[in-house]
Amino acid sequence: MIVGGGHNGLVAAAYLARAGRSVLVLERLDHTGGAAVSTRPFVGVDARLSRYSYLVSLLPSKIVRDLGLSFRIGPRTISSYTPAERAGRPTGLLVGGGEARTREAFARLTGSDREYESWQRFYGMSGRVAERVFPTLTEPLPTRDELRRRVDDDEAWRTLFEEPIGVAIEDRFADDLVRGVVLTDALIGTFADAHDPALPQNRCFLYHVIGGGTGAWDVPVGGMGALTDALAAAARDAGADIATGHEAVRIDTDGRTAQITYRTPDGEGVAAARHVLVNASPQALAELTGDTPPAPAEGAQLKVNMLLKRLPRLRDEAVDPREAFSGTFHIAEGYRQLATAHAQAAAGELPAAPPSEIYCHSLTDPTILGPDLVEQGYQTLTLFGLHTPARLFDRDNDAVREELLKSTLAQLDAHLAEPLADCLATDADGRPCIEAKTPLDLERDLRLPGGNIFHRELSWPYAQEGTGRWGVETRHANVLLCGAGAVRGGGVSGVPGHNAAMAVLEATAG
Repeated sequence: MIVGGGHNGLVAAAYLARAGRSVLVLERLDHTGGAAVSTRPFVGVDARLSRYSYLVSLLPSKIVRDLGLSFRIGPRTISSYTPAERAGRPTGLLVGGGEARTREAFARLTGSDREYESWQRFYGMSGRVAERVFPTLTEPLPTRDELRRRVDDDEAWRTLFEEPIGVAIEDRFADDLVRGVVLTDALIGTFADAHDPALPQNRCFLYHVIGGGTGAWDVPVGGMGALTDALAAAARDAGADIATGHEAVRIDTDGRTAQITYRTPDGEGVAAARHVLVNASPQALAELTGDTPPAPAEGAQLKVNMLLKRLPRLRDEAVDPREAFSGTFHIAEGYRQLATAHAQAAAGELPAAPPSEIYCHSLTDPTILGPDLVEQGYQTLTLFGLHTPARLFDRDNDAVREELLKSTLAQLDAHLAEPLADCLATDADGRPCIEAKTPLDLERDLRLPGGNIFHRELSWPYAQEGTGRWGVETRHANVLLCGAGAVRGGGVSGVPGHNAAMAVLEATAG
């Protein structure tokens, strides 16, 4: 039995059903997908947006092949664009579009090839680590020493696994904006300073640069819902039963069999299973089993979905907006800006210049828009804000959300040749097509603890005390954690679902 029909639960269901097991998925909502869904958030507008999770990197092609998923991704030719102002004129850094063009962009911004060459060396190193570490995510957990031998590069191991990532960034790069672009991969969804000695920023960086063995972040064609729809179809086709509108409320287990009490609009019911896989947070798992919950988690991001009548023009006229927004568009993410924003948020204040990242799904994949919208030139924008921990919203979530959204968009407007508000589409009721979600909104809507998109701090991808063979085990022999809070969880990957299924199949072999 699988509690929760998010993408990891569906991956586990498909693997187990294909192996001949009897599988029941209990999902409290009226649909599957969890945070990896596509919806039409704007009234009367034919735009199906990936609402909470946006891009794909950590999903192993092995899972797509094993389950025969009808799903594909669209590569982004532009990696990122970061606007800036130098000597009173608008400029920026465009990464992508070929080596020669990227080198030229670095030289245009910094005045020499030094930063570009450092960039090539640094990401060449992380690329080699990605090639060696990513395949281990769907294998039994290696020990720390085993993973270090797999990496087989003492400098890379020290840089990524042992010393704060800020040390490497400051040693290798001189330009503040370039430093900031590198650091952002260490902060997406993680509230940390570049020099945090506990290294949450390093773990975040690692997961953001190892995806697919390359670190590339691609667009899910058809939106994120296309992936979870394919997973649900694969599970059902293999014989799994998916019951929506069924909320698990208690798990009773003796380590060999378990009873799950669930609630529906018609009342309560009980079902029995040999194994229970929980596709929910560690906090939710503790509530279900009556165990002591882990330390509270806290998210630190603002998520904004928008639909535009057209892309805004940029102050930097050397860059086409269609290229700038097709990659990751960095706002207020210079190295010093990120440090200041973190310090302000840690002191209990909203960042004066909130950092954020934006991208346009519809430039790579226009299928998420209705034909009329495509013909008229409409585009989506998705914004992910950093350094806004849940604690900042406790006093008045609605008011702080509006204040933060206003100041975040003001940072973007500073680099546009026209106000973003002039480009926003309107819905059938005449309201601007924009919605924002704080960590508290995500906790309410998706039961993400503290709004943390990873359910808790990311873990190193190697065995630690109590992690078990696959990183999904709990103190109950037949209850496994298959959500983002598992070891090697976080992001849209399917890895915890795969690993929990493998743990069950090993336990029941023969």
